[in-house]
Parts: sequence; C-alpha cells; structure tokens
Amino acid sequence: METLLLSSTWEPIGRVDWERAMVLWCSGRAELVETYADRVIRTVTASFEVPAVIRYVRGRHRRSPVVRFSRTNVFHRDDGHCQYCGVRLHQDDATYDHVVPKRSGGGTTWENIALSCRPCNQRKGGRTPEQAGMRLRSVPHRPRAIDNEWLLGLSLERMPDAWLPWIRVA
Repeated sequence: METLLLSSTWEPIGRVDWERAMVLWCSGRAELVETYADRVIRTVTASFEVPAVIRYVRGRHRRSPVVRFSRTNVFHRDDGHCQYCGVRLHQDDATYDHVVPKRSGGGTTWENIALSCRPCNQRKGGRTPEQAGMRLRSVPHRPRAIDNEWLLGLSLERMPDAWLPWIRVA
C-alpha cells in the first residue's frame, strides 16, 4: 500500500509507503489530501483511513527532474519492446544493446543503449545496426524530463484510482 506524495505546489514528486505517509502527516510536515476509504489502520485508541495522497505543507518544491541511467529506466523508456523487431519482452529476458559497439568507441549512455531481445542482439553482434542490416524502431535518447509515469514507476492500469486526478497523462 503506497501513498502519492505531492509537493507544496501540488505536483507529484514521488511515492512513499503508507507508514512513512502517516509519519509525515502526524508530524505536521504533510497534509492529508485523499484516503483509501476501504483501508483502515487501527490502534488501541483510534482508527485512521490509510492515506492515498498527501501533500508537503511547505518547502519541498520540485527540483529540476533528472532520470538516472539504469537498466530499469532503459526498459521503461523503450516500453519493454525490442528496438529491432518490436517483440514485447519481460524485464528478465531483455538484453541491452550498444548501438555503436564498445570496441568501436560506443559508450554506455542513454543515446547508445537500446533494449533488445536475445536473437536480435546476437544477430547484430559487434556491428552497428547498418552493418548488420538492421533498423532501430526508435532512436535511443535521454528522456527530457520525468513524466509522472517515470517518476512513479507504475503503468496507469496499476495506479490506484485515488491518484489519477493528480497524474498528468500525456
């Protein structure tokens, strides 16, 4: 059970577990915006609805968003599809292809890594896509900013309904 965390300016900045949300709310650092009405936390003397959305009362303005380079973020950027044949991949089965091979001076950067299935990665080998007679479905790029999906790491299908009013859908 997780809680959407909003900045003091009402922008989504992340998610926290419900325990952390309760600490932020009870300490006065955050205000309760929305709850999961069907989920209740009981203590000896009181009961509380579990926070679905909380907002920092002050401070915590959204910083300039940066998406860190990682295997998981490359998987999300490429939407879990092989960038050569388009097949849908499970994250455990995905390989990460250097578009320009390392031995040819290609680095491990956003602009040089593409998600690939094993057969396509083996077919390409240590060559560029042009040399291998293959074509990339999309050009690898550094994401410009953290969209809400990146930030939250959830698909809209898995996102709690209580969060949807606060999430900008592009």
